[in-house]
Amino acid sequence: MAETHSLSNLLEKLVNLPGIGRKSAQRIAFYLLKAPQSESIFLAKAIETARCKTKFCSNCFSFTEDELCSICKDTKRDRGLICVVEQPDDVFAFERIGEYRGVYHVLHGAVSPLDDLGPNKLKIRGLLERLKNNEVKEVILATNPTTEGEATAMYLAKLLKSYEVKVTRIARGVPVGSDLEYADEVTLLRALEGRREI
Repeated sequence: MAETHSLSNLLEKLVNLPGIGRKSAQRIAFYLLKAPQSESIFLAKAIETARCKTKFCSNCFSFTEDELCSICKDTKRDRGLICVVEQPDDVFAFERIGEYRGVYHVLHGAVSPLDDLGPNKLKIRGLLERLKNNEVKEVILATNPTTEGEATAMYLAKLLKSYEVKVTRIARGVPVGSDLEYADEVTLLRALEGRREI
């Protein structure tokens, strides 16, 4: 089947999504073209609504539609325990476990000199502000087990030494070079339970 201009455009946009190759893009595109038109319209509207309404929590910098995300608003969460992650998707990965009862802090990246991403471009200042009230007892560094993630964890560990807080790193249950969002729940739970002080 020859691709039309609009189909080629759709395939190009789908291939640009993370984790979507050419064959997956074709399956999604053909599904959307064969499905009732209302389904495609609902999908487009859901994407548009999410883009318009979703912003970052003023406290932890995860996704929310309000000033604070549901986790930061939850009075049953342990505010003495902060899990530091690179991206909002990592919060969703840990929440899938259903065992972690602390709160989060999202850095929005990792130290990467090659990408011109230094510590000053991450949400580190917000983390330090949260430590000033002495409510936080432990900071779990749950950056990805990549070179950039390890460098970020080491930088934060040194930075946090001047605070009265225990600093731990998640265990190595997560494969080196992978992203947390792709780890299964059991692996993440073991990594969280096996964290060590640094």
